[in-house]
Amino acid sequence: MKHDECQFASLESISEGYDKVPPKSLKRHLIYFVRRRITPKQERKLYKKIDSIIDRFAAPENKTVVIPKPIEGAQVEHLKTGDIVRVKSKKEIELTLDHLRRLNGCSFMETEMTPYLDTQKRVYKYMERFVDERELKVKKAKGLILLDGVICPGTTEFGRCDRSCLLFWREEWVEKIGEEKEV
Repeated sequence: MKHDECQFASLESISEGYDKVPPKSLKRHLIYFVRRRITPKQERKLYKKIDSIIDRFAAPENKTVVIPKPIEGAQVEHLKTGDIVRVKSKKEIELTLDHLRRLNGCSFMETEMTPYLDTQKRVYKYMERFVDERELKVKKAKGLILLDGVICPGTTEFGRCDRSCLLFWREEWVEKIGEEKEV
């Protein structure tokens, strides 16, 4: 099942580190009711628990979501501007995706991102914060990068878009193969 959507729709969940399905009608009222009565930390915990239950039933028996965990106590070295990376294959990336084809809230846009799989790219920027234009707030992010020259041409669902957004990539979807040499 293809589930292509603009990554703009998942900015909220990317920033907060959890993923949820956008609310609809009665579900929307229920979610707003719960949100008014619990803290953001409790809400994230609730959504993670719900997603883990859904993942258990939605994932095929032979597929388990594989998300590399950092070694406890080890210092995590994030990618930085200028690093040369190899975008992993579709098979490798799909192992990290949940039932909504997302990793930590970041959508994998199959149609738009597939041309860049198994290619070498330069890291344009490591994302630490971005503006969520729906809420007009600056939000924090971890593990997101932008790749040089990798621009969304529009989605299959909505058609051509002239906005030219840089696609968000999770660090788990690429592997570092070198650094840019200073001249």
